[in-house]
Amino acid sequence: MQYRFCPQCGAPLEVLPLSGRERHACVQQECGFVHWNNPLPVLAAVVEYQDKLLLARNAAWPETMFALVTGFLERDEPPELGVARELKEETNLDTESVSLIGVYEFMRKNELIIAYHVKATGTVALSEELADYKLVAPEDVRVWSAGTGFAVADWLAARGYPVRFFDRQTGADIPDPRRPHDFSLVGGSLQYRW
Repeated sequence: MQYRFCPQCGAPLEVLPLSGRERHACVQQECGFVHWNNPLPVLAAVVEYQDKLLLARNAAWPETMFALVTGFLERDEPPELGVARELKEETNLDTESVSLIGVYEFMRKNELIIAYHVKATGTVALSEELADYKLVAPEDVRVWSAGTGFAVADWLAARGYPVRFFDRQTGADIPDPRRPHDFSLVGGSLQYRW
């Protein structure tokens, strides 16, 4: 979300260089509001249920599109409990165990995905947010090349399963799109003066 006016005092915001980036900020001395526009933390569950992975389809998605169970982290909620809460709310499944897979950027939606492997038990009963689910054997999973797909790829690879990415528009297999970790890209922003 981009603000045009300050939500605290109503003055027009200006683009100013702050903390190494250009940010929308209020220049009124008595205010000082800065719109940091930081990414939102989103929880994602690679759900292992009945020895398969549970993938869900949001009610607003096309019939062929399935992904992980996800949801926003609540205030004052540890992420491990948050992912268990989201799983219960959306599928009625109980969490048996939770382990961190990794943290992934999803720049298109300005989100930071915190992905967990969740072993689940119980009987599936979908919330109104979800229209369907399917259970897929890990060795048969084809991975989407964005956001939570990278968490699935890392989970599969750590367990010795094949990692096969596909293009969501064409359905064709594609090469592994994960970027190498090139930290030289941040070198300029890590310069400090004392």
